[in-house]
Amino acid sequence: MELNEIKFVLEAALLAAGKPLSLERLGELFGRRGAPDRDTLRAALSALADDYEDRGIEVKEVASGYRIQVRNRMNDWLLPLWEERAPRYSRALLETLALVAYRQPITRGEIEEVRGVAVTTNIVRTLLERNWVRVVGHRDVPGRPAMFGTTREFLDYFGLKKLDDLPPLSEIGDLVGLEPELGLPEVTPQVDLVEALDEEDFEQQQVADESSAADDAEELTAPSDDNVVPISRTESSA
Repeated sequence: MELNEIKFVLEAALLAAGKPLSLERLGELFGRRGAPDRDTLRAALSALADDYEDRGIEVKEVASGYRIQVRNRMNDWLLPLWEERAPRYSRALLETLALVAYRQPITRGEIEEVRGVAVTTNIVRTLLERNWVRVVGHRDVPGRPAMFGTTREFLDYFGLKKLDDLPPLSEIGDLVGLEPELGLPEVTPQVDLVEALDEEDFEQQQVADESSAADDAEELTAPSDDNVVPISRTESSA
């Protein structure tokens, strides 16, 4: 097949799929006979990306593969198309997610040790339900607390291919007035993670967090005597 024809097939597939597709999955579209090799597929994807260079959409490689997405600068123009309001998250949840992303694997107790306050079950449940974090093992200390790490879905959502794409902490400004070490990178996902919370949403989430904190007190794992683990930049797997 000619490169242009391969490019057209990939373009149609990425638009129809509505989710990232790996090179292996894209290769399967052509059948076993005469399927383009990986280099040819990459060349076709690169050519497609060049076609979109000056347009409102782009070809983006993320952790799970390739996808066609709206460029970030188009978001304001498209707001009238989105009927539901974009979700917002509390400062406590964003702090917790930042610590998991930059210091994984990390336990709930270690997160609490850094933040100085309890991590409510509601926060952990939300991150697990969003499939942004997962249990990657258990710390070899009394009680064997679960260790959390990020997932491919986390990388996909925030437009990252691997954890190395996260900017160094030294280059990140603070998050809604928090200490710099707890900041999150400015990214271009469906919803900007570092976008400031609306006051009403923040207050509602804070009330929910505070009300569940008392219920969680008995089940919280005490922080271990170990130091918080070093920053890990090994790519998580879903």
